[in-house]
Amino acid sequence: MLRRTALAATALLAAGALLLSGCTGSQPAPSGSAGTPDPDATVNVRLVLEPGNLDIRETAGSALDQILIDNVYQGLIARTPDQKIVPALASDYEVSADKLTYTFTLREGVTFHDGQPLTPQDVVWSLTQERDTPTYRDSARLANVATIAAEGQKITLTLKAPDSTLLWSLTGRAGLVLKEGDTIDRKTAANGTGPFRLADWREGDSIVFERFADYWGTPSSAAEVVFSYVSDNQAALSGALAGEFDVLTGFDANLKDQVEANGDFTLELGDSTDKGTLAFNQTSGPLADVRVRKAIRQAIDKKSIVEALGAGKTMYGPIPSLDPGYEDLSEVAPFDPEAARKMLAEAGAENLSLTLTIPSAYGTTIPQILVSNLRDVGITLKVNPVEFPTWINDVYVNKDYELSFVLHTEAHDFENWANPDYYFTYDNPEVQKLYTEAVAATDDAAAADLLKQAARIVSEDDAADWLYNGQSVLAVASNVSGMPTVNVNERLNVAELAKSEG
Repeated sequence: MLRRTALAATALLAAGALLLSGCTGSQPAPSGSAGTPDPDATVNVRLVLEPGNLDIRETAGSALDQILIDNVYQGLIARTPDQKIVPALASDYEVSADKLTYTFTLREGVTFHDGQPLTPQDVVWSLTQERDTPTYRDSARLANVATIAAEGQKITLTLKAPDSTLLWSLTGRAGLVLKEGDTIDRKTAANGTGPFRLADWREGDSIVFERFADYWGTPSSAAEVVFSYVSDNQAALSGALAGEFDVLTGFDANLKDQVEANGDFTLELGDSTDKGTLAFNQTSGPLADVRVRKAIRQAIDKKSIVEALGAGKTMYGPIPSLDPGYEDLSEVAPFDPEAARKMLAEAGAENLSLTLTIPSAYGTTIPQILVSNLRDVGITLKVNPVEFPTWINDVYVNKDYELSFVLHTEAHDFENWANPDYYFTYDNPEVQKLYTEAVAATDDAAAADLLKQAARIVSEDDAADWLYNGQSVLAVASNVSGMPTVNVNERLNVAELAKSEG
């Protein structure tokens, strides 16, 4: 959502699923299978959260990033699931020693899906529009760029000051290259340079991609990929077993035995930057008292949440283990109901009643655990399940909530804790100062250390609670290969997704 935080009403769903450990350490490779891939195959993929429209410049939500970036739209550079930055529309790039000049070499022979050629001017126009249009998501990420110019195939960005986040920003919405003068309605259509073109969008049902025959790079392995939106995991399971789906994303790890029963599917787990975030509205009322926030955190048994979800790991701060600046902060607010009760008493907040606003697609697992845990320390938690657009309007836009739960999937999104206008309602000048210094750092290690310091302050301020660091949970058919398993709620590049006959 706003300022590049991707929110996903994904993987929990009906039975509550997100996933958890079992996979730690090295990242799993894309799924493999026996058999020769069929170049004419259609691969059917179950997703959870359907976008409200397709305008990736102005519409919030990770549902757009997940399928449109890399597959349909591209930037000068891209990022891999394990967060390495790689060339895309630029064949290479250079960064000056003072970190103020970034020079990209634009590939030749690239065409948009409508047949028009990609030109250096398209890049200059796209990045300039992004920087200068405040209503575009991630516009602020290019605020430090002073000039954007082209000379031949060279695109040069000159900065006002060093920005350690620029390359990362260019791998996301801020860096997408569109065709200047394009007249399509971006809410319902798309015109990019990626390996797939948008073939159809059946609103409320599915989005269909088909191979782009004139793609500049390696052609997609599958001729067609159909993304079907099914929010209920039991319905998705039934569909898979009936042959309707080849891949289930956002699946429930607790359904492993059922989906693997006949040998046609394998449950796969991958690490992610998904953060199950319990937000506190600190503007007024009992949650303005840090003692109440600390008590809530210490009342929550995170290990039981991870066990109930069947995947993931506990989390105690705003930065997940895949991101720079991560530190194990479990000592800041350990599970301790007795300490929570004492803190509530000190704050004069006994017999407290609070309301949790949560997208209904997340199901009941998380709310039930929170209701039980908080009841044990004397807090009555009322659960207000809402449709995702309502959550966007009430919580994200208008900050009309007490407690809120949502899954933040975007990597490198610490900036939201340095933004007092964000829906978290957290305002700490020291955190803002450290983040500004991290952005200005010219050394990656120094930037990571500054983020680490800032993240500890955020956790010690009990600015929110982080219930778990989720995993990507997928069920993949035995005749499917090339399915990414890492960070698939954030990005799902299906260029190598393939299916063999039989």
